[in-house]
Amino acid sequence: MAKEPITLYENLRACSYTPFYLAQLKGLFEDEGLDITLKLSPSPPETAQGLIDGMADVSFGGPMRVMMHHNEAQLSNKDCPLVCFGQVVARDPFILVGQEPNPDFHFKDLIGSKIGVATDVPTPWLTLQDDLSRAGIDPSRLNRAPDASMIENTELFKKGILDVVQLFEPYAEEVISHGGHIWHSFSSRGDIAFTTFYSTKTFVTNRRSACEALMRAINKSLKMIHDKPAQEIASIIRPIFFPNLKIDSYARIIDRYKAAKVWPKTTILPVESFVRLKAALLSGGLIERDIPYELVIDQQLSECGVL
Repeated sequence: MAKEPITLYENLRACSYTPFYLAQLKGLFEDEGLDITLKLSPSPPETAQGLIDGMADVSFGGPMRVMMHHNEAQLSNKDCPLVCFGQVVARDPFILVGQEPNPDFHFKDLIGSKIGVATDVPTPWLTLQDDLSRAGIDPSRLNRAPDASMIENTELFKKGILDVVQLFEPYAEEVISHGGHIWHSFSSRGDIAFTTFYSTKTFVTNRRSACEALMRAINKSLKMIHDKPAQEIASIIRPIFFPNLKIDSYARIIDRYKAAKVWPKTTILPVESFVRLKAALLSGGLIERDIPYELVIDQQLSECGVL
């Protein structure tokens, strides 16, 4: 029987996307009757528009982008064509790494330090500024370094120019291996609907069975990640997606993310997780409208294929 083709946008290359890579390399999508063409998006800001323009069918990335489009549509009295389904990264995968040990970290410890904030995508700063505000700290008090990519901030930290950096993996592992110390894992905030699939409403309606197949495959992938040793998962993915990362380093990253509950057990996306993310986007001024859960999340599809 012919496989159903789907062009899947990879938002950007990141270790937090391990469940997607595993599903691809272990043939879990294929087992569900799908023929996946994985295509790297030109850049994270262009991913959502690329779906609208037909450059790809489905992407994995943050509901943040979809909420931005819904916000802009509401301000223009238009309908947004995008919808999310299936939570795959439940918690914030970013980490604060400092030059010196700080086992009893509090957000007030950031005052005075020169900090390299992750600006490759908006969510890390938006959630950080929300954390600071909740801790009673004015985010404008931070001594932020000039905006730079995580790759650039990694090098600046290794040269001793930055005191603290906000990074995801594998950059956090790189600076830790060069003597950095974990100050804070943002996963401790709890579930925040960090990454899902998203597509156009038209595709989700007309190709419902294909989207259900995606959900079945990714639920199997999540189960495999939680059931299998990190070294085994790393050995499958590293040669294709992270060839420059040592297998032991990738295994440590996987174990760190599993311990932090970055990856959920299933794709079910609770309202509370969505609201926590939305609150950070509202407090940071990225969106102006209180976008309802049911407008952004296809709940029924998110629950499909749960084992």
